[in-house]
Amino acid sequence: AVQVVESGGGSVKAGGPLTLSCASAGDTYRNYCMAWFRQAPGKGREGIAAINNKYAKGYADSVKGRFTVSKDNAKNPLYLQMNNLKPEDTAVYYCAHGPFDRICSLASNQYNYWGKGTLVTVSS
Repeated sequence: AVQVVESGGGSVKAGGPLTLSCASAGDTYRNYCMAWFRQAPGKGREGIAAINNKYAKGYADSVKGRFTVSKDNAKNPLYLQMNNLKPEDTAVYYCAHGPFDRICSLASNQYNYWGKGTLVTVSS
């Protein structure tokens, strides 16, 4: 099994930055995808950023240009640097780990292991 734990959520004013971290441990996949998802109140879960073990990245249009996903190496945490935050970015943010399969998609069914989420609240 793989344990996934997010941290770094909090409250921030619109336009401000916030960085989330995700630590994963256990029987991680050798060729893996890791991704950030979010779920806003009353809405479904949305995939927003993904990265594979070769550090190729992909983003949802809703965050492209504002959010950056990074992972320095296999041992370091996964990060999500969020800039120019908007009230509509308010959500519970989840980190997920799964096997690499041609691409790292933003579809939740590619990911087997999930953290419990961390809340980000953006006020206007």
